[in-house]
Amino acid sequence: MDKKLEKAKAISRELMPIAGIKVNGDQPWDIQIHNEEIYTRVLRDSSLGLGESYMEGWWDCERLDIFIEKLSRARLYDRIKQNKKLLLSIFVQYLLNFQTKNRSLTSVESHYDIGNDLYELMLDRSMAYTCGYWKTATSLEQSQHDKMDLICRKLQLQPGMRVLDAGCGFGCMARFAAENYGVEVIAVNISKEQIAFAKTNCEGLPVTVRFQDYRDVNETFDRVIALGIMEHVGYKNYAGFMKTMHRCLKDDGMLLVHTVGSHFPAVGGDPWVHKYIFPNAMLPSIKQLAGAAEKLFVIEDWHNFGPDYDKTLMEWHANLKKNWHLLKDRYDERFYRMWEYYLLSFAGSFRARDLQLWQIVLSKGGIQGGYIAPR
Repeated sequence: MDKKLEKAKAISRELMPIAGIKVNGDQPWDIQIHNEEIYTRVLRDSSLGLGESYMEGWWDCERLDIFIEKLSRARLYDRIKQNKKLLLSIFVQYLLNFQTKNRSLTSVESHYDIGNDLYELMLDRSMAYTCGYWKTATSLEQSQHDKMDLICRKLQLQPGMRVLDAGCGFGCMARFAAENYGVEVIAVNISKEQIAFAKTNCEGLPVTVRFQDYRDVNETFDRVIALGIMEHVGYKNYAGFMKTMHRCLKDDGMLLVHTVGSHFPAVGGDPWVHKYIFPNAMLPSIKQLAGAAEKLFVIEDWHNFGPDYDKTLMEWHANLKKNWHLLKDRYDERFYRMWEYYLLSFAGSFRARDLQLWQIVLSKGGIQGGYIAPR
């Protein structure tokens, strides 16, 4: 046996039991190895190697979500040294602004513009592509309805208000707010596919959908909704984002930020996620967001319901698996394994509380008499 492979297998045999995982074991979370080169690859490339080797069929796991949850809880990634190439990639992300307007367009095209057929079969009927709210919901559709209603109540929307939906996705939030709360919505996005869908989705309502970067908005609004956009803003632009939102709000205005969050101030994304799912994306930390908001906003409420994303992702995966036969003529098996790894690994990470989901309510001048947050 190759000495490097022998050493890698020995390290794996030492680390896996820490997480309660067996190689080729009989539990649903045990990893089933098909190519032993995975040992050296994961030790060399860490999360990138683990994800790529799954895409290539080197290993399987009946409950991939639990496998990732166990890895996360045991902090096994922290015990594996990153190779110099990956460390250089992270350092480059630190030096450069990967979320400029041009780079943002490229990032959007590689994920959000791959085809609405995939999203229509994976998401619920509203086409909401962010975490649902499962406080009382028993279905994906209800969780998304409740999430959007919660946002409207947190922002205290009133008929006649003018609302900016920054990064509007498929238009579900704009549609919901206009239909149920009587507001006028300006929805901006830089995904051509999502904009086309959103225009049809919001037809006949007081909703204007624009191909526009949030940085180019120069109007005033009563409220701003930033739903699932902060993950694409980048740490070099958090302050600029807050300044733009502050500029766009009236003096008594409010901003709601709905974002996945990290425990630590990141300057780059996970190597596998960065390469295959969300290029140039990174997760903000409390320190980064709070620092960017200082001197501009009063933080009225900070709501964490990260475990709800676990449920949402598992529902999306169930839909993808159920409907894959309708998509397999367009997407190959490697794509399916990539998308499955994305959904289930994120579910496991949220379940392990490695990732968070925050809704943050900020006011421009402070709510007179205080703010009581709906739940």
